[in-house]
Amino acid sequence: MVKLRLKRCGRKQAVYRIVAIDVRSRREGRDLRKVGFYDPIKNQTYLNVPAILYFLEKGAQPTRTVHDILKKAEVLKDLRSNQIKIN
Repeated sequence: MVKLRLKRCGRKQAVYRIVAIDVRSRREGRDLRKVGFYDPIKNQTYLNVPAILYFLEKGAQPTRTVHDILKKAEVLKDLRSNQIKIN
């Protein structure tokens, strides 16, 4: 099973990458693909929306924090509109 989760990058300041990663991997383990970036201090977010939608359509589950980030960026609305068009 694949999850969308945060992977810490910053040493002194907490900076995170949003990655698609296998559930059995640890937090700093090898990821399948980098799909975004999140800086909580500067409140900056970069999201690769097509890649995120691809993984969500394939059944990837976002963690709570990533779900909140995607909800704030309105990516989940794009997913729902794509599902309505497909069906």
